[in-house]
Amino acid sequence: MADTCAQVLLGTGLTVLSHPILYIKVLVQAGHEPLPPTLGRNLFGRPVYQLPGVFAYAKHIVKIDGKAGLFAGLAPRLCAGTVGTLVHSRVLEVKPDAVGVLRRWLVDESVSACQKEEGSLAHVVNETTREMVARSCATIVTHPFHVITLRCMVQFIGRETKYCGVFDSVVTIYKEEGILGFFAGLIPRLLGDVLSLWICNMLAHFINTYAIDDSMSHTGEIKNCSQALTGFFASMLTYPFVLVSNLMAVNDCGLAGGLPPYAPAYPTWVDCWRHLSREGNMSRGNSLFFRKLPAGKTYIIDQKRFF
Repeated sequence: MADTCAQVLLGTGLTVLSHPILYIKVLVQAGHEPLPPTLGRNLFGRPVYQLPGVFAYAKHIVKIDGKAGLFAGLAPRLCAGTVGTLVHSRVLEVKPDAVGVLRRWLVDESVSACQKEEGSLAHVVNETTREMVARSCATIVTHPFHVITLRCMVQFIGRETKYCGVFDSVVTIYKEEGILGFFAGLIPRLLGDVLSLWICNMLAHFINTYAIDDSMSHTGEIKNCSQALTGFFASMLTYPFVLVSNLMAVNDCGLAGGLPPYAPAYPTWVDCWRHLSREGNMSRGNSLFFRKLPAGKTYIIDQKRFF
């Protein structure tokens, strides 16, 4: 219990500190570009048009809503973080046999105990399966808070006040969209989480097993570094799922950021994926620094977006 409380407190602090960056990232994902591109220079000194970075974007938000404006949607995000941590820890405390169906499917139960020792492929698959179940449960339970968080952020685009608080937002979503409204964008989010977890853990296992010699000095630090690098690589590969999930969570919900010209009313998340792919926007919002002007796009100043 003490460990869980510590995780909640640590997660709360990190959430508060990182919230302005996430806020800006979500607005960029939605396609909102309130500041026109400026002429700058790339790493080679060549003049290029660049989009304003995270600091310029933050100054713009502060100019309109003050410093408190950088924390729009913080309350539901804190709720999601707290509930998610509790659910995740409780699921992991369940005996491994409780997820026996998945484990029997992914791990041959006939494998001997010596083959399942820590560091073996069977052990990695088993632990990854348990972590996948725990994360998926936490994601499903907290997704309604995630949807509210995104909508509280995106309403900055149209200067709306439709989603003002957690409880008011719950009532609004239930009245307009029913129960399914709380789970908009859930499927691509789950797929992205699961793929990222498996890619990260399996890639790290093969690197640590076949590319790193245990006789090397600082082996532990090297393995931790490889885990971090594979995690970054996995997040880059699965970023399109994050983008599509966030866009579907606000799509056609009555906010300007979820309606044309920012986005069509997508029937399914697959349609959203196809549209972004055709437009070449699958990585939109992935980087908030050194943002290059999209090729072939024209900045429309009155709509503050690119076409």
